[in-house]
Amino acid sequence: MLRSVLIAALALALSGRAAAQTAPATQAFQTYSTQQSKAIQQLVDAKQYPQVFAKYAEWHRAYDQLDAATKQNFSGLPANMYYNEACYHSLAKDRAAALQSFRQAVGAGYKDYAHTLVDTDLDYVRGDKDFKQQLALMRTRGDYRYILQHAQGYAAQPAGQWPAFSYQAATEPQLVALRQQYKLDSIAGKGSDVSQVINLMHWVHDRVQHDGQHNNPPLRNAQDLLAVCQKENRGLNCRGLATVLNETYLAMGFQSRFVGCLPKDSTDSDSHVINSVYVPSQHKWLYMDPTQDAYVTNEQGQLLSVLEVRQRLISGQPLLLNPTANWNHKISATRQEYLERYMAKNLYQLERPVESRRDLETRHPGAVTHYVRLVPVEAFNPKRTTQTWKGKEMTIVTHYTTDADAFWQQTPAVASPTALGAH
Repeated sequence: MLRSVLIAALALALSGRAAAQTAPATQAFQTYSTQQSKAIQQLVDAKQYPQVFAKYAEWHRAYDQLDAATKQNFSGLPANMYYNEACYHSLAKDRAAALQSFRQAVGAGYKDYAHTLVDTDLDYVRGDKDFKQQLALMRTRGDYRYILQHAQGYAAQPAGQWPAFSYQAATEPQLVALRQQYKLDSIAGKGSDVSQVINLMHWVHDRVQHDGQHNNPPLRNAQDLLAVCQKENRGLNCRGLATVLNETYLAMGFQSRFVGCLPKDSTDSDSHVINSVYVPSQHKWLYMDPTQDAYVTNEQGQLLSVLEVRQRLISGQPLLLNPTANWNHKISATRQEYLERYMAKNLYQLERPVESRRDLETRHPGAVTHYVRLVPVEAFNPKRTTQTWKGKEMTIVTHYTTDADAFWQQTPAVASPTALGAH
């Protein structure tokens, strides 16, 4: 079986920042890495393993000599190199070297547990006690359903100290303008409220591509974001897409909030942002992801909330992804990759703003924005129930809780009108 990171792709094993960097040192090392990966692949094809390991030694030395900033851009590379070296040592029947490289891979942060379980390249050492111990350690970092299952759940708490959750009315002038300018009534259609929220998500997904390598424009409201994307032929990251969809829902009279989905690992910057919208006919908040054009159902076809998706990942109950889910109309989203790996990783912590309104995250001098973060019992620190970050243009206050009911407030504050009756 192919290793989890193909040799040809090792040069792209960046932390997520490097792709947006243009520093000469970054470009030079990326070019060098591409050349090394091609040379190694040729040697692998010829089964010239001693030369393969010599090339890897050169590559490690080149990485070690990078300056700190450039090295950080390629922070994921060493773990992938060690893992592939373990595979090649195993294929070469060198047990001691394979186990050493595997230990180094795990120590450097390699955590693709699901792939390691089935990678036949490692079969030569799979039964070794040391291998099993390292695999068990990897599981605590990279088996994301396992991590959720052992997160100790949630617990009720005294009433939170944050302001009451609120949702901006569709009569706000700029939301009215958004609805009229983009003819959102026609986009939503005349079907059920469920079909309307799905149609509106499709529209945002189709209109703006996802670009996770660049920051969003400074004016972070739907009108300005849509205008800049059209003018500059650019995309938005997941937070920008969720912002546009959130304001689209508010403009159509749906109560909606965007939800930050974060991993357990605080060093992992690869988080996600989706939407949760209240649909009156379902009497519940529904999971909508404009980045992947995705919604989720159970085996009976009933649409699920964010919390229900998380609970079903933990329990192993069926989750069905809409067949049209995709990334930028280039890659289809699948249950295994999107839900069981990516979202399982990013549903460990959840964060939502206290206010759901237009222009919430544009930085205005003196602005104070409150968020509430839901964390499992095991991650909750009772000594840190709030955290405040003060910048030059705004202040962010994050409130922490383990009380899922208080966080989600399954019943909206005010009965939400349907889209067609909002005005």
